[in-house]
Amino acid sequence: MSITTGLVENDRVHRSVYTDPAIFELEMQNIFGATWIYVGHESQVPNDGDFITASIARQPLLMVRDKGAVHLLYNRCPHKGAQVVPEGQGNARMFRCAYHGWIFQRDGAVRTIPLDDGYEGTCIGKHSPDASMTRVANVASYRGFVFACLADEAPPFQEWLRGVDSSIDNMADRSPEGELEVTGGVLRYMHRCNWKIFLENLNDLMHPMVTHMSSSGTARSVANRHFGKGEKLPAAIEILGPFTSNYEFFEDMGIHAFPGGHSYSGGTVSIHSRYSEIDAYNDAMNAAYGEARAREIFSMNRHNTIVYPSLTLKGPIQTIRVIKPIAVDRTLVESWTFRMKGAPDELLERSILYCNLINSSANLVGPDDHEAYQRIQTGLMSEKVEWVNMQRHMGKERPNADGGWSAMGTSDLVFRNQYRTWAAYMETAA
Repeated sequence: MSITTGLVENDRVHRSVYTDPAIFELEMQNIFGATWIYVGHESQVPNDGDFITASIARQPLLMVRDKGAVHLLYNRCPHKGAQVVPEGQGNARMFRCAYHGWIFQRDGAVRTIPLDDGYEGTCIGKHSPDASMTRVANVASYRGFVFACLADEAPPFQEWLRGVDSSIDNMADRSPEGELEVTGGVLRYMHRCNWKIFLENLNDLMHPMVTHMSSSGTARSVANRHFGKGEKLPAAIEILGPFTSNYEFFEDMGIHAFPGGHSYSGGTVSIHSRYSEIDAYNDAMNAAYGEARAREIFSMNRHNTIVYPSLTLKGPIQTIRVIKPIAVDRTLVESWTFRMKGAPDELLERSILYCNLINSSANLVGPDDHEAYQRIQTGLMSEKVEWVNMQRHMGKERPNADGGWSAMGTSDLVFRNQYRTWAAYMETAA
């Protein structure tokens, strides 16, 4: 019997799933160490020799391109265990361990072992597979997004991604060339809460109009004071204002959940659907796809897509956030911005502005959520109330065409769905 047995019911979860360090350690093994986790984007290693470091479930990894192929290696020397490549990115002809000078080719194969005759007759000689950097067992790429599963056996990737693959498609299709590339560096933001609290909040459509009054509400007040009806608003107010739309707006957006814990909110309407149009961009899309197909692409306006458990994306604004659990009450979130190939620079400028306003450590909206996260984490330490309720609109979901379920926007459907998946993962190695 697993330590998590009985902690998840159909309509509620026990508070310990957010507060127990032993459960967190099991999550690192059974969830982040056993299913598909986002690693990076192929555009981060466009040329042979380009590399970036990454991590999954505290395991240091190295993503590198060699002879056109992208490899994912454990960033560890097979000799004494030293990290071969320090954190960062760059370009290299080969990799040399800074401790004893072992040299590895870009695909991880050992090239040079100093005084290798000293290992004659052992299992770690130059011609032994054990002397090379170890490759990650399962790696898959979808529209340039690279995922890995550290387990020996991985769920079928396309089946696992079903339901949210369309969000990735739409994000890429918004490029006139159908391709994205990561631009600039990363914004990192440490959250003082369990990783699941952050993840749940993304598609919690009951909180924006309450939590974000200090940021979005202020932006609306500024707009009302200084701009007339129908007058063009500054981009910052266009971005901030919709967060405090009314309950009906978010209810009508809708919510959609899928096997594997995935979900997205919004559809044809979201907080991103009313941004000012950019004529040069529309022209480029019409030229690339034709007007009918371009309109179809633009008609998909999803709020947050969660590729459970590690990736969230916003297709209309070309940003992603990557979830990296640090401890039971600490979660590092990385925010990356994409440039759409063939699109005017104004689109990238808007995406960067969005991230600075929403996702950076000095943003305006994030502190609202951050305060809520900390209050939840603190409140869940109370032992007198053991359960977290997830009953809103229970039983009102309906099947959708993508093999999942759909409901009104403020439904707790996505939380119930995430914890069905969570419980299945956590019981696997019981």
